[in-house]
This record gives sequence, C-alpha cells and structure tokens, in this order.
Amino acid sequence: MQALLEETKASAPYRYRWVALFVILAAEVMDLLDSLVTTIAGPSIRAELGGSYALIQWLGAAYTLAMAIGLLTGGRLGDIFGRQRMFLVGAAGFTIASLGCALSQAPGELIAARTVQGLFGAVMLPQGLGMIRQMFTDPKEMAKAFGAFGPVMGLGAVAGPILAGWLVDADYFGSGWRMIFFINVPLGIFAVVGALRFLPDSRLPKPPRLDLVGVLFAAGGAFLLLFPLVQGRELDWPVWCFVMLAAGVVVFAVFSYFESRRERNGLDSLVTPSLFRKRAFTGGLAVGMVFFGALIGTGLIFTFYLQIGLGYSPLKAGLSTLPQALGTIVGFGIAAAGLTVKLGRRLLQLGTLIMLVATAAFAYTVWLAGAGINPYQMIPSLLFLGIGMGMAMAPFFNIVLAGVDDHETGSASGALTSVQQLGGAFGIAVLGTIFFALLPGAVTHHVDHSAIELRTVLTATGVPAEAQPGVTAGLRACLADRVSENDPDVVPASCRGAGSAQNQDPKIGAYVTEQVQSGFRDTTIRTTSVTVLLLLLAFGLSFLLPRQARPEEDGH
Repeated sequence: MQALLEETKASAPYRYRWVALFVILAAEVMDLLDSLVTTIAGPSIRAELGGSYALIQWLGAAYTLAMAIGLLTGGRLGDIFGRQRMFLVGAAGFTIASLGCALSQAPGELIAARTVQGLFGAVMLPQGLGMIRQMFTDPKEMAKAFGAFGPVMGLGAVAGPILAGWLVDADYFGSGWRMIFFINVPLGIFAVVGALRFLPDSRLPKPPRLDLVGVLFAAGGAFLLLFPLVQGRELDWPVWCFVMLAAGVVVFAVFSYFESRRERNGLDSLVTPSLFRKRAFTGGLAVGMVFFGALIGTGLIFTFYLQIGLGYSPLKAGLSTLPQALGTIVGFGIAAAGLTVKLGRRLLQLGTLIMLVATAAFAYTVWLAGAGINPYQMIPSLLFLGIGMGMAMAPFFNIVLAGVDDHETGSASGALTSVQQLGGAFGIAVLGTIFFALLPGAVTHHVDHSAIELRTVLTATGVPAEAQPGVTAGLRACLADRVSENDPDVVPASCRGAGSAQNQDPKIGAYVTEQVQSGFRDTTIRTTSVTVLLLLLAFGLSFLLPRQARPEEDGH
C-alpha cells in the first residue's frame, strides 16, 4: 500500500478527479440514507408486512451487521481485484438489493434483501476512499476532497429521516414505505454509469490473499451474539439462546488464535493480530462499540416512543429529529475550527459528556411534559445531543489510529469502521430488547396506580359497582398482554375476555390510551437511562486512547 501511495504522489493529477469525487459521494449518500430511513419507516413497514416488533430491530441490525462483516474484507477485495471493478460490483449489487427491498412481500424477504444491501455496501464504500488517495496527489486538494465528506454526511443525516417520513406519508403511486428503497435505483444507476466513465482503476502489484476462514469466523461469531439478543425476548429466552451467546464468545476467541497463527506463518490475516496488543487500539474498539451502540440504539428507542407511543406520523417523527441532525453539523463545525488539534482526546470526552447530559435532559423533558409533550419541547436536549455527537465523532478515528504503527493503519481503519457498524447492530438489539421487556410492567404499573380514576370512568360508563373489579382485572390483563404481544396485529385471549366489551366506550378508550402512553413514556425514560450509563462507560474507556491525533492527520 505504501508503495502505491508513493507512486501516485509522483504521478500527475487524475483528469476527472472532481467528477469522480461526486460519483463516490453519491455512493456515500446511498449508504447513509439506507442506514437512517428504516428507523423512521420501520413501524409502517411492520404494519404492512406483518410480523413482530423484532422486524423493526432486524431492519437496522441486519444491514449494519452485514456491513460490519463486509467492511473487514471490502478494502482487501479492491486491492486484489481492482478498486473500480469492486466499486461497480458493490454499486450494482446495492442497487439491485434496494429494488429487492422495495418489492419484498414478507418480513423474511425484506431482512434478506437488507442483508444483501449491507454486504454490497461494504464492497462499494472502501473503494472510494482508496481512489481518492490515488486521484488527488496534491495534499491541499486531498484535504478538500476528504473534507467534502463532512457536509455531505451532515446533509444526509438531516435529510434522511425527513425524506423517509415524507416519502412514507406522501404514498407516491401507492408505494408507501417502498419508495424509500425505490429512490436508490436512480442513484445507483448514476453511480454505476459514473464509475464506468470517470473512476480510475488500480490494484496492488502484490495483492494480499483473502482470509476467507477469518471472514467466516468473524461473521459466525457476530451472528451467534446478535441473533439471541434480538429474538431472545420473543422466544422467552430458551436455553439455546444462552448457548449461542457463549458460543459466540468462543468463536471470537478461536478467531483471535487463528489470526495470530496466520501472522506467525507469514500469511495475510483479516485483522493484524499485533493491534490487539496495543492499548490504544483495544480501547478504541471498546469505546467504538459502546459509543455507537448507545447512539444507534437510542435512535431506535426514539422512533418507538414517537411513532408507537405518541402516535406521530413518519413525517412528524422525522421532523422531530431535525434538531439533533443540525446539532451534529454544528458539532463537526466546532471540531473543524481547530479544537481537534488543541484538545485531542479531551474533545472526544467533552462531546461524550455533552451527549450524556443532553440524554438525561431529554429523559427529564419526557417525564416533565407527560402526555402533552410536543416536538418543540424536545428541541434543546436534541440539539445539544447532536452537538455532542459531532464533537465526539470528529476526532475518534484519528485519535485511535495515533496509537498504532504506520503499517497497521489499514487493518486498524477497517476494524474500527466495522466496530462502528457492529456497535450499532448491538445497540439496536440490546436497547430494543430492554425497551420491550420493560414496557408491560410500566403499563400495568400505571393501571394499578390509577384505580380511583378507572372506577370513576367505569361508573360514568354505567358499569355496576359489583362488576367493576372484574372489568378492572380484565382490562389490566388485556393491556399487559397487548403490549407484551410480539405481533401487535394479534389480539390476545385476555382482550376477548372479561370486560372487553366495555373497552369500546370512548371514555374507557381514552383511559386506555392514557395508560399506554404513560407506559411508553416511563419505558423511554428508563431505557435512555441505560444510554446514559453506556455513555458514562464510553467516557471512562476513552482514557485508554492517546491524548492527541497524528500530527499529519491534523493537517487534513
């Protein structure tokens, strides 16, 4: 890799480099939008295709998990077979998988298509970064090229949720949520045609061998850990879930031993084993897993609260996230104003602390406002949450890479990017599981503590005093079973039993809605308290990182 970089530095600038950059950024936008849109569209997708709430979790987890595994090998495939060729394969596959998502008729089909999307995205994205280094030989131009990623990602973060909500609500041609995937087709065609016309090709003169066994170990270990976390609650945590979790840990231990043995035998490894002996790198993996897990998982909880708990439309839910997205742009701008150089690790820590306080402030706002909460009341906490995110994310990769040797940088970059995706998948799985585990108890708690109010409502609706205990017990059981039901389209037996007929009265319906909303509110507060703990853990782990980024990286 170093020889290739030296060779390209000595050559003339690539003629179509700025057009090629635009093509690469289009691919980045496709990936960014697809990582965001299903969070907003998830409830609408589940309502049409059916299935359990776990479908909403899998829509994000399948994509990010596939992306995490694929990124470990995506860059290597470009070195072996050529970056332009792999970009074309990735863009074409991503576009076809997007079409598959849009045409899916069952939950399993959509999850499978999302997985394929993630795999092809992992082939496509790493090639762009390598080609930018090849095309832009002038350091100032290279800095501008890489600097374009920040505004584009910021714009995508702002536009993604709003675009998803708008497309779902607009229901163009009766497509509903499917349009969030159809929109990738013209973008993908543009990326493929642009790649054929404007992207250069290159490969290493002595390309490395692909560690296929290592890929299987990494993919198998991640799946063994993730699957029981997403499905365990719905299946009532059978023994095999815990067996899978234990097996996942064992597989990763075997993976570590296998990679070390390949290195000792002079073979190319998927991840350079010497990296794990460096405190900065292992600390970076831990910080990345916890930080991005908290970040992505909380976004899913936010969707549950807004769309299922408060009944917001997809567009209203998307617009409600706008302050956080704008705050992220502000945070990146603050970091780019020289604070990364001046503060180094302290900027990451400061951003994490701001996120922690803002998350706690959001929970307090939800508690204080109650059922009458509106999007305007959430603006301050979400804005500062976004600012903290931008400040913490901006220096993360450079600071972690400062603790590894030059020849390990490529492997370390791939591993860190994969952990970013894997952390998101685990955040979705863990926080989603915690949310739905807490929800039934929160709802029944409010029913139990509003007994006087319920008796008043029942009396007003003409329920005799002697029948009220039975109706109350039936209503409590119905609500508990309803929010515990994995598939919300299924009517539990308890909701067809005692007292169910009286539930049709508008007064009782209003009471039920109030208790369910209160349960969602309390569950959101408790789950975001887990996010606060995760951010506190990330802050503590950050002390394992180097104090400053690499000087040469600061210049970019």
